[in-house]
Amino acid sequence: MGIFTRFSDIVNSNLHALLDKAEDPEKMVRLIIQEMEETLVEVRSTAARTIADRKTVGRRRAQVESEIREWEEKAELAISRERDDLARAALLEKNQLAQQLERIEAEDKTLADNLEQLNEDIGRLQAKLDDARSRQKSLIQRRKAVGSRLEARRHVHDRRLDDALSRFEGYEQRLDRMEGDAEAMDMGREPGLRAAFDELESEQAVQSELEALKARVRGGDKG
Repeated sequence: MGIFTRFSDIVNSNLHALLDKAEDPEKMVRLIIQEMEETLVEVRSTAARTIADRKTVGRRRAQVESEIREWEEKAELAISRERDDLARAALLEKNQLAQQLERIEAEDKTLADNLEQLNEDIGRLQAKLDDARSRQKSLIQRRKAVGSRLEARRHVHDRRLDDALSRFEGYEQRLDRMEGDAEAMDMGREPGLRAAFDELESEQAVQSELEALKARVRGGDKG
């Protein structure tokens, strides 16, 4: 069963409301487009038949108009020959054809009015179809965008990435422990004590070397 029951349902429909109520908007818009396309084909087929009917009526009208002229010419000929009886008969035929022509013209007008209405209907239906296709394109783009975001989130929460982060955190914890061990070994020692002794030893070595140099210089002067 279709979404719409008649042509007026389509042109008067609120696509936004229909899609808002749908559990699967993308599927709904596909069905709407399909039904609109089928309806548009039917309306165009009706228009094509109406155009063909108008052509047929046009040929009939042209034929009747030609016969009317012929009977009028025959009536004129009969009058010129003083055959009023024949002229009267010719005019009778002409009048009957004139009545037939009136019916043909009325039929043609009806077909023309129908064709104009069909043209308007096709325009309104095409506008609705274009709107539906535009909404379908928008829905597809939104679905792709959502899919891309979900894929990105999956990558962010990927187990391998979590494992790598865990290993990195483990390395940091190991470095923290190593630094803690080093600091613990220095705990309880007076800050700078080793450096002070090192400085004293260095000064003593320098002083010893200086005394030795003085002794050599003094010995040379005596010699």
